[in-house]
Amino acid sequence: MKTEILYRPSYSMAKVSLDPNEDILVESGSMVAMSSNIHVETSMKGGLLKSLARSVLGGESFFINTYTASSGNGELMLSPTLPGDVFTMEMTGETYMVQSGSFLASGVGVTTDTKWGGARTFFGGEGLIMLRCAGSGTLILSSYGAIHELDLQKGESYPVDTGHLVAFSEDMGFKVRAIGGLKSTIFGGEGLVVDLTGPGKVLMQTRSVGAFLDWLLPKLPKQSSDGKHISIG
Repeated sequence: MKTEILYRPSYSMAKVSLDPNEDILVESGSMVAMSSNIHVETSMKGGLLKSLARSVLGGESFFINTYTASSGNGELMLSPTLPGDVFTMEMTGETYMVQSGSFLASGVGVTTDTKWGGARTFFGGEGLIMLRCAGSGTLILSSYGAIHELDLQKGESYPVDTGHLVAFSEDMGFKVRAIGGLKSTIFGGEGLVVDLTGPGKVLMQTRSVGAFLDWLLPKLPKQSSDGKHISIG
């Protein structure tokens, strides 16, 4: 499998080249285009119970698609729902915790499972709900905005807002906490951060979906109580 990232970092798309009979697991709704010799099979990855956990807890689709190149090499174009970057990792036995919504695709040698990594905040609705990606092969992740990569040294600590976290090495120490106290959480626009401690790799996204929605929703037109008039919020 070979992967080329096009149009980064704002509207990235992954161009994946498959060898004959090679498979790739793709998040539902991510396929843009493909060569005519690729066929797709939709299944509940890992069985019914694991699929339910992945869908409900991990925020991912209940089904996952397996694309296979037949009768020669195949080509597949993939893109995430939100505008942003696409990042590839060549895994050789490592394990990464991936924020729900950032998984785009992987080789069949990478297994994906759901793991609860923290607590939810009542006010922000954000929780550190992670997918555990382990094994060997290509892992393709997406972000909202560009991806910033950070390598932490042993014992080095770095707080990251949960809305900006894409992935981090599983061996890293981490602790989820509210920042600034209750008043800051309600009025200051801050919510949860995760304190990450090295050694290990951290991937962050430059934009937050939650922060964007907080900005957007008050500006959307609102229907009046009589159902006839529209007001701008």
